[in-house]
Amino acid sequence: MRLDGKVAVVTGGAKGLGGEIALRFASEGAQVIAVDMTDLSYTHDSVVGYRLNVTNRDDVQVFVEEVKEKYGQVDILVNNAGITRDALTHKLTDEMWDRVIDVNLNGVYNLTKHIGPMMMSNGYGSIINISSVVGEFGNVGQANYAATKSALYGLSKTWAKEFSRKGANVRVNTISPGYIMTDILKTVPQDLLDKFAKMTMLGRLGEPKEIANAALFLASDESSYVSGHNLSVNGGMRL
Repeated sequence: MRLDGKVAVVTGGAKGLGGEIALRFASEGAQVIAVDMTDLSYTHDSVVGYRLNVTNRDDVQVFVEEVKEKYGQVDILVNNAGITRDALTHKLTDEMWDRVIDVNLNGVYNLTKHIGPMMMSNGYGSIINISSVVGEFGNVGQANYAATKSALYGLSKTWAKEFSRKGANVRVNTISPGYIMTDILKTVPQDLLDKFAKMTMLGRLGEPKEIANAALFLASDESSYVSGHNLSVNGGMRL
């Protein structure tokens, strides 16, 4: 029970990687608030769903105030909510660019702006920003997505410095998953999946639980001396 007594907020927590992380945290004793635009695709006694658009700053502030009133604190924040709107740069519409920036980058800022200082005031916390192998190496047709995921590295390093001031034990890190077998990836043709697998040193794609295990490590005291770090979980992939 490595997260016993901890309160965790996981965005994009209704399914996929966010759902897997929420369930992993709950299995280790955390009370989890899974934030998403849709209802949870699973049930667990220690996971509650909360409908929230992370791009709506007023609603985010109300959410944080409600969590603070009910639970008194937030010990762990996982900024996982994200979307893609893929196209070659000359074919990207302004709406496609703006929408990805708003969800993947502004959404992270909106939550952390309130929860980071709360953690600092409480003297403890772990913030985990979910980036991507695409943020590390770029990818054709994903300029908007890559820009947001790369930006999380700078944000994480900055927040690691800001929120640990005055002796606060607040750590901020990123996880950069490679190609992980979520429901979305299961719709990709097998020949492409095989191609992706061959691009890794381990010769296979990742499983959601492997990202959840990495998040558990960064959320727990087992990573008590890790901050401002990017943890690549991609099987040794190079794009």
